[in-house]
Amino acid sequence: MKFIQFTVDHDSSVKKGIISSEGVKEISGNIFTSWDYTGDIFKENQIKVTSPLEPNQVIGIGANFVKEPEDLPAPPEMPVFFFKPTSSVIGPNEDIVIPEDLDSVKFESEIAVVIGKNAKNIQEDEVADYIFGYTIGNDVTAPQYFHSDGHWMLGKAFDTFTPLGPAIETDFDLAKTRIKAYHNEEKKQDSNVDVMIVSINKMISYLSRVLTLKAGDVILTGSPVGAEFLQEEDTIECEVEGIGRLRNQVVKERKKVSL
Repeated sequence: MKFIQFTVDHDSSVKKGIISSEGVKEISGNIFTSWDYTGDIFKENQIKVTSPLEPNQVIGIGANFVKEPEDLPAPPEMPVFFFKPTSSVIGPNEDIVIPEDLDSVKFESEIAVVIGKNAKNIQEDEVADYIFGYTIGNDVTAPQYFHSDGHWMLGKAFDTFTPLGPAIETDFDLAKTRIKAYHNEEKKQDSNVDVMIVSINKMISYLSRVLTLKAGDVILTGSPVGAEFLQEEDTIECEVEGIGRLRNQVVKERKKVSL
């Protein structure tokens, strides 16, 4: 199933739905515990798709891909993780806003794992039981805000720096997918999970030994080689085969001038 969130013309309230051959079937309830159909069906041209969820927290992993399988190192004993604030989350077709004082901002197309229930001290072979589904994330990054000692959070934390969407796919074949990015319609990233240094099972198991993961947590699993810098008026489309495409535009923040 593909779960989405959306608004309808002249109604700012966010609705939940499932994509079907008939259109988007609205649902009510909690997608992680209990939900039901409302009976309302919307056509694509009637809705605006938003971020597919409001995460409890967003956790990313750093430098998790190589170019070729023969380049793979041994997984690190302590992977590099970082938090991204939920205030940075936006949905499809929303603007990525580059603050005026930033010189350079990168896109990073990623598979985003959505946790479905509390996970604490789980083993790698148990991870699948705790995953609700998968969506697409763009881990927008400002390297100039990386601390010289290796702290990354500030460079990941700006408003609009975590586009998510368009849907949460619960029927997803991780082994057969490819992660891609199209920068102004030119393909820049294209990779499968075979060149992921820390596997999704390993990273979620590791995190669960440090903190309790909860339903609605989002784990960004790393970006393939090929990420580049964004400029004002650019368009970036992140694609994960089997889920869809996440498209966003880039604008530059303009400071208000006092009169």
